[in-house]
Amino acid sequence: MTRLTVVGACVAMLSAGTCLAQGQTDQQIQSIVDAAIRPTLQSQGVAGMAVAITVDGKPHYFNYGVASKESAQAVTENTLFEIGSVSKTFTATLGGYANATGKLSLNDKASSVLPALHGSAFDNISVLQLGTYTAGGLPLQFPDEADHADKMLGYFKQWKPVYPAGTHRQYSNPSIGLFGYLAAHNLGMPFDEAMEKTLLPKLGLKHTFLRVPQDQMSIYAQGYDKNDKPVRVDPGALASEAYGVKTSAADMIRFVQANLKPASLEKPLQQAIATTHTGYYTVGDMTQGLGWERYSYPISLEKLLGGNSTPMAMQAHKVQWLNPPQPEPESVLINKTGSTGGFGTYVAFVPAKNIGIVILANKNYPIPERVKAAHQILSALAE
Repeated sequence: MTRLTVVGACVAMLSAGTCLAQGQTDQQIQSIVDAAIRPTLQSQGVAGMAVAITVDGKPHYFNYGVASKESAQAVTENTLFEIGSVSKTFTATLGGYANATGKLSLNDKASSVLPALHGSAFDNISVLQLGTYTAGGLPLQFPDEADHADKMLGYFKQWKPVYPAGTHRQYSNPSIGLFGYLAAHNLGMPFDEAMEKTLLPKLGLKHTFLRVPQDQMSIYAQGYDKNDKPVRVDPGALASEAYGVKTSAADMIRFVQANLKPASLEKPLQQAIATTHTGYYTVGDMTQGLGWERYSYPISLEKLLGGNSTPMAMQAHKVQWLNPPQPEPESVLINKTGSTGGFGTYVAFVPAKNIGIVILANKNYPIPERVKAAHQILSALAE
């Protein structure tokens, strides 16, 4: 049985300062994860789940159930899951990379990046405001009639803000989707190509896709909706940018490790990750990064649930800008949720403690259940 190596004397738990016992065995960690995940699988009717934890740079994998009820194929750390809005953290990193390499300025107005938007509301909306959902009330989803690649620019040209730019957070796929579109535009290639030929290889991610290749379809999990009907994502306008990534627990925890300790990456990518961790404004207990969302650490379960609540996702909130933007403090928890019709994801990590967790499921089960399970696991590891 291998032993879990711990940096220094301890890893602080999520809601207190006690230490992770040195020499905790994989079997003990398995028991901790099982205690949180198995009841969730049963109560939520999740067919399959892949959980990955990183402590001191070492990944640990815990797989449950099946990738497909029809084939009964078991979940592994290489099973591909749709990660929904966790895709936004990849989009944000690409935008940060474009910024770090001098291809894009976050302060540029959107219409100066994309002349097709001249004469629209985007003459007064910055790239950063798009990436942080403060363009002025762009909706959660495109209207059905505009949810096509050949119609989305027409939608943006005629769209009228609900609020002055920069005053309100309205969580929005079109908003960060356009951010990613502009970043790729200034990198001189389509978004999918920019991701697949630039960002993903630089991160060392070999099993992360926007469109799953035919030779990888056998490990692409089948998603299930709330009625347990088979479903996979149906891409619309700016799908790749906002919710289109498919990845495995092994690749996703590698991405988390890159966010925890980016020093081994090339300098522009280090700068990109720092940009995504920067705090731009606050709404309640949550500080908005670029793609990622962060909280002062330690944090209570109640505050973490509040920041990941339905009102936070569905309603507009006045923002308090941080001027200047706040670099990542010494002690924060950074997280992001993601969902598609048949999948549910949660990712959280604490850079100061070099610990993180990835939860991938082939059912869109309630976000609070994901947050509670992650909190329980990270807390129990520290007892």
